[in-house]
Amino acid sequence: MPEDSRLTSPLTEAKRAARVRALEKRQQLHHASVGCARRAAGHALAVISLLRDVRTVAGYLPLRSEIDPRPTMLALIGLGYRIGAPVVVAPGEPLRFREWTPRARLARGAFGVSYPVEGDWIEPDAILTPLLAFDAEGWRLGYGGGFYDRTFAALRAQRGVAALGLAFAGQQVGAVPHGPGDERLDAIVTERGIVRPGA
Repeated sequence: MPEDSRLTSPLTEAKRAARVRALEKRQQLHHASVGCARRAAGHALAVISLLRDVRTVAGYLPLRSEIDPRPTMLALIGLGYRIGAPVVVAPGEPLRFREWTPRARLARGAFGVSYPVEGDWIEPDAILTPLLAFDAEGWRLGYGGGFYDRTFAALRAQRGVAALGLAFAGQQVGAVPHGPGDERLDAIVTERGIVRPGA
């Protein structure tokens, strides 16, 4: 399909409109988010503790109004997990993950996202991912670059990975527009609890 027709497809337009609404909503939620990250961390630990053979978890370093995963990441380090943060290697490629600690030296990369500039590359058993919106079926609305979808698809094809959204509960919508290249989340963790697709 030519690039220009993709840019004007009904799915692309639906996602674009949904992103505008979702970003505005998330900004509102972020302004009233005192304590949300800590409450979400408790639910995230409960989910991750039930996953078999998970010892390496990728989080992210929050950008703008994203819910902060660092309380979860710090708690997991305290429990003996290795923690990674995403690195954009190149456009169109899956993410890679470099080990993160509170003392990691950071740089600002593509799209303004911070990432560790040194440390071991790790392959996560579970990934905490930011999002703009999610629905009860586990579909995630991202920023449109496709990095997490490519990453989930690549890891699921190799050995499997638990894809966990991290969000404010108010980011849930009735339905997220999605297509063939979108990967479904296994669960979404919010400050109010856990949303399990199909439950």
